[in-house]
Amino acid sequence: MVETVDPDEASRRAQLAGLVFQRADPLNCETPVGALIGGSVMPTAHFYVRNHFQIPQLDPSTWRLDVGGLVERPLSLSLPDLHKMRSQTLTVTLECAGNGRSLLDPPTEGEQWGLGAVSVAEWTGVPLADLLEQAGVKPTAREVLFRGADGGTVAARSGVTRFERSLNLDVARDSDVLLAYAMNGEPLPVEHGYPLRLVVPGWYGVTSVKWLTEIEAIGAAFTGYFQLDRYFYEWERNGQVVKEPVTLQRVRSLITEPAQDGEVEPGVLAVRGLAWSGAGPLARVDVSVGGGNWEAARLVGDQHGYGWQRWELITRTPGAGPATLRARATDLAGHTQPEHPEWNRLGYGSNAIQEVSIRVR
Repeated sequence: MVETVDPDEASRRAQLAGLVFQRADPLNCETPVGALIGGSVMPTAHFYVRNHFQIPQLDPSTWRLDVGGLVERPLSLSLPDLHKMRSQTLTVTLECAGNGRSLLDPPTEGEQWGLGAVSVAEWTGVPLADLLEQAGVKPTAREVLFRGADGGTVAARSGVTRFERSLNLDVARDSDVLLAYAMNGEPLPVEHGYPLRLVVPGWYGVTSVKWLTEIEAIGAAFTGYFQLDRYFYEWERNGQVVKEPVTLQRVRSLITEPAQDGEVEPGVLAVRGLAWSGAGPLARVDVSVGGGNWEAARLVGDQHGYGWQRWELITRTPGAGPATLRARATDLAGHTQPEHPEWNRLGYGSNAIQEVSIRVR
């Protein structure tokens, strides 16, 4: 039986960091939108936390990563073994697939996230492709399964369900998929997967399995709970139920300044924020002030790896009184944020244009 972190202690740390609670057990909390500012990465303590079960507390001296299944050379690696391998560091934005779920109407099941279930960090670890090459994946393998140490009971499944997700072999062999043991230059915090987690750049965070203990090459599509029963889009179209797996992050922008319900002086108005997309770099961000025409914002600096893009617009305030700010991002793949969130039964991928209400004095 895996030891777990005391939920009260985990909650206390999140509270001290100023995170916004969705649930204390299992711990789920988001970053206040106003805190999504500063440098190219988020301070680790302010990074949002998403869990499905209690947080495992693993002993690094006995922990092993087992690599098996359809491979020529099964592996059992310690943390020092991984530290001796070639490392890579990437800046990657992770976003919960349910980010923005609270904006859906009618409401859907699941955590009612606002817009702060997203953060960016610098991740360091071993490229997964190197490990797969060392193990020698057999030609009969179709997917790679990742199993975390966390587990518990779930609806419609008997016994204990571990948190497991798979990637098809082509994605798993991408050179930028990491087995990360460090976050922002320090060992992974326990809330974020210590001692090892998967980081899949551009994909929603569910794919980046934490507390990783096993990697298995498999010859058929994985049908585990968190792949078959959750984390897919479901719509009814032309009388038919249509399902599509949750994969790449949808394009999104956030206004971080001015704050919601903030008061501003008349005259020059600075609107600033962040934008990102799993499909590629940002092409543009447009801002509408007080119902006016869309104005092109300036993209600030370079987009760091798979991190978010900062942007700003220096414009003029509308007349005195209430006004609405809107920001709309477009990526180089041609995806643009929709006017309204695309409702789906489980409430994933809600990426509609954000609105921020302000008052001009």
